Amino acid sequence: MSLNVTVYFDAASTAPLHPVARQALTAALDEGWADPARLYRSGRQARMLLDAARETAAAALGARADEVSFTASGTQAVQLGLLGALAGNRRRGGHLVHSAVEHSSVLHVAERHEAGGGEVSVVPVDRGGRVDPAAFGALLRPDTALAALQSANHEVGTVQPVGEVAALCAEAGVPLLVDAAQSAGRVDVPAGWSLLTASAHKWGGPPGVGVLAVRKGVRYASPLPADEREGGRVPGYVNVPAIVAAAASLRAVRAEAERENARLHELVERIRARVPRLVPEVEVVGDPVRRLPHIVTFSCLYVDGEVLLTELDRAGFAVSSGSSCTSSTLTPSHVLAAMGVLTEGNVRVSLPYGTAEADVERFLAVLPELVAGVRAPLGLDLPAPTTLRSAGAEAAERPATDAGGSDERPEASGQIPPRAEGRAGAESDERPATDAGGSAGARSVGAGSERPEASGRITVIDALGKRCPLPVIELAKRIGEVPEGGTIVVLADDEAARLDIPAWCGMRGHEYAGEAPAADYGGDRGSAYLVVRRTT
Repeated sequence: MSLNVTVYFDAASTAPLHPVARQALTAALDEGWADPARLYRSGRQARMLLDAARETAAAALGARADEVSFTASGTQAVQLGLLGALAGNRRRGGHLVHSAVEHSSVLHVAERHEAGGGEVSVVPVDRGGRVDPAAFGALLRPDTALAALQSANHEVGTVQPVGEVAALCAEAGVPLLVDAAQSAGRVDVPAGWSLLTASAHKWGGPPGVGVLAVRKGVRYASPLPADEREGGRVPGYVNVPAIVAAAASLRAVRAEAERENARLHELVERIRARVPRLVPEVEVVGDPVRRLPHIVTFSCLYVDGEVLLTELDRAGFAVSSGSSCTSSTLTPSHVLAAMGVLTEGNVRVSLPYGTAEADVERFLAVLPELVAGVRAPLGLDLPAPTTLRSAGAEAAERPATDAGGSDERPEASGQIPPRAEGRAGAESDERPATDAGGSAGARSVGAGSERPEASGRITVIDALGKRCPLPVIELAKRIGEVPEGGTIVVLADDEAARLDIPAWCGMRGHEYAGEAPAADYGGDRGSAYLVVRRTT
């Protein structure tokens, strides 16, 4: 179904412009267009507006006005904060500590720091995406110049234990940079930070405004040439109208936060509870309790994330994903990978302020059939979604492979969907999608006696040249042919398979037995992933 109006559920990427921001921007364009560094009347007027905006932002973020500088984006704020703090503390050492699920802006600075001779330690997270404060503290050293921890995760909404980590950093004398891009404006800023960054377009301000706050007493040396503006931390002309609009909207959303957070939390709870009941083979990821009120993320087995997002868009819903197939790099989400959860078929729903209950209900109504339609051509024995089962006896008895259409559709014969197959590359196009056993390149081979994990015979699935979720789909098709305790091996050269096959085992109750060279099982590249079938 195609709608003229799209329901926007991607506030974690960027929030719609708040009405207060629009009003403030329009007024500031007339009154604050001049150079705030000049002494004539229009310059002084612009300076007054800039100072007032700085005071407003500082109050909302728990900082002093002279600690706050405005940047051109949240990413720039993170980069300047990290590089400036590392430079300011270089006498202490060159060691940086950050969590495994930080925003890419942190990771890119860490890569540059390491390439320049610095050291970087990465703190792992649990399956909910949360760091263990003790594990974080254990990595702090006498030569640690800086630690970085986000306030809440941008992909799954998990809130980090910033206060506990900050206490450990303070005890060790290590400054802590907190990236508050996802939480600023929505929840209270955690205490204990040394440097704080935020991004206006995440809370409903205009794009192109970031915030960098540096506590008094924190060593900071600008990594850029000196400039007299913004306390010497951010060079260049400031966009006064956009900054005024950002500060005004920050104050407005903070005033609305308590009431609106409670309402959005209830809507997100509804999605978290009902999606696993409505859609078979779904895992809701992220910490179920310690999380932001407006973000919910779930992963659907056997689903190409790009296809599902496109179908949701056609149905009138704008959502996002951490799936590799939806990114420009085609690499798996580092956040989902660090959590050890499924990286394909991932959907992130992030509700903006003002989201209507009816829109959430409609999303829950259309999602099951859309997922079923994407899965239908795969030939998997999956139960029909709840909405289809309740549609009548005929729908209840219809095989899952027919959930998305009639048997006359050529792709309903068990072949891989044309769109997904096309993404596998030219080599996979030449390989038959299925063989007599219904799996791409599957074959049984004798197991050498020197391999204790293989008893008798093992089944090998050749999924080389195929992108996830295709290797996982092939595994799901063939696992039923393996006896209890038997081993099935998947040959794959897509990096996502290293993450998604173990995640699939965790969801389906089978045992992931590790990884081996593909050459051990007849492959000419990639890796072999070993799965032991368990009763499920």
